[in-house]
Amino acid sequence: MNFTLLLPEILLTILAFVIILMGLLISDKSKNMFGYLSAAGLLASLVYVLGNGMTGKTNFFYDSLVIDPLSQIFKLIFIIVSLIAVIASIEYFKNNRNQDEYYALLLLSTVGMMVVASANDLIALFVGFELASMSTYVLAGFEKKNPASLEAALKYFIIGSISSALMLFGMSLIYGITGSTNIPAIVEFFRITHLSAESSLGILAMIFLVAGFGFKMALVPFHMWAPDTYEGSPSVVSALLAAGSKKMGFVAAFRVLILALVAIKVDIQYTFAILAIITMTYGNVVAISQRSIKRMLAYSSIAQAGYISLAFVVMTQMSVAGGVLLALGHALMKGGAFIAVAVVSYMVLNDNKNAKNTDDLGNFAGLGKRAPITALSLFIFFLALAGIPPSAGFIGKFVLFYSVMVEAASQASSWLLIIVTIAILNSALSIYYYARVIRYMYVLPPNGERIKEPVPYVIAILLAVIGTIGIGLYPEPFIQMAINAAQVLGVR
Repeated sequence: MNFTLLLPEILLTILAFVIILMGLLISDKSKNMFGYLSAAGLLASLVYVLGNGMTGKTNFFYDSLVIDPLSQIFKLIFIIVSLIAVIASIEYFKNNRNQDEYYALLLLSTVGMMVVASANDLIALFVGFELASMSTYVLAGFEKKNPASLEAALKYFIIGSISSALMLFGMSLIYGITGSTNIPAIVEFFRITHLSAESSLGILAMIFLVAGFGFKMALVPFHMWAPDTYEGSPSVVSALLAAGSKKMGFVAAFRVLILALVAIKVDIQYTFAILAIITMTYGNVVAISQRSIKRMLAYSSIAQAGYISLAFVVMTQMSVAGGVLLALGHALMKGGAFIAVAVVSYMVLNDNKNAKNTDDLGNFAGLGKRAPITALSLFIFFLALAGIPPSAGFIGKFVLFYSVMVEAASQASSWLLIIVTIAILNSALSIYYYARVIRYMYVLPPNGERIKEPVPYVIAILLAVIGTIGIGLYPEPFIQMAINAAQVLGVR
């Protein structure tokens, strides 16, 4: 068995514990090195994942973990987002005496996400969720003297615990029905027994799993934690939560809801059709009225989750590939956008150390003159999130929306056509609140002098910009990666 395929998880786990031990031995002034050390470990993991396991399938630990194209593309998402967050954190947490704990928790949360991506067993899936969740609960409240950060962590912890309980109960019902927690064994059980959607236990299991995953994905009505948590958390942690940890829910849903619960697929389709419409519409409508940019981005993330959920509505190979592509693009766009907000907070605090509401819309006035690189990057992220070409957002939405339209035509289904029309209209609606911020950045006069944008922030933002535009200009290899991931699930 080739355990070298698990080297990224092993490397990041060892690195996290090394950082903890080093933190006990070195002075507080020397802890700035941990950001560079973490970035190096994540970069090495990224290179290794890109070079190994993107094709084929390998099982580990009695079939509880699997390395396949689906796991690898989501590992890329998690590692890239963590790398961007770590690079920005070099500036954000500079000279913070608790940097060892911060970077160790961030690396462990990344490992947890990667375990979820590779989980081939419900127990491994739950363990990965909990490792990532426990780490991010602490990260959300890492600014211990900031009441908003503590409130964000508490809300995230309470609602996250409820979602874990719901998910675990759903898994226990699946175990009760099938006698196994192994996902391939569950699939085989459904195929042999032909368990129908009329099974009361099957329906109940589906309800609890959809609710549990819905919390992780921030689908309405399971979204209530996201706006407060993203707004109150440190901006670099918000980037990790919105762009990285939310994707855990999607890869888990791809593994379980599409692959394992194929026998009750019709109920899942109609359930996600309703959830997708409500989620994308609610997210976009509420985002319009927000003056806090972090809160606006949170509602935008909720809307994006609604778009990605369309993959569960038609359950074709192309729709799943579109969902995976949009998840990858969203990770880059939203991660970069939150880092850009961190630059604005840095700028405001540089003017007034006692300033509050540093992400208020008014603070973005004249940003094009005060911080031109940040403003231009945020402009690109907003256009990409709205689905304007050439960008990762456009490619993901195009493939996903087109797959729903093709399925609507093949089935002569008016309800699928209505759903994709609502999605397109919602995407157009989002342009309004993005354009409002762009107007503030480039039309209104600045509130102060030009600042020197911190190098770590600029590097992190530019990496996200390169990824966002790169996928839009050269989408073929990424589309193929997404199709390979969809083929793992065996959808038509």
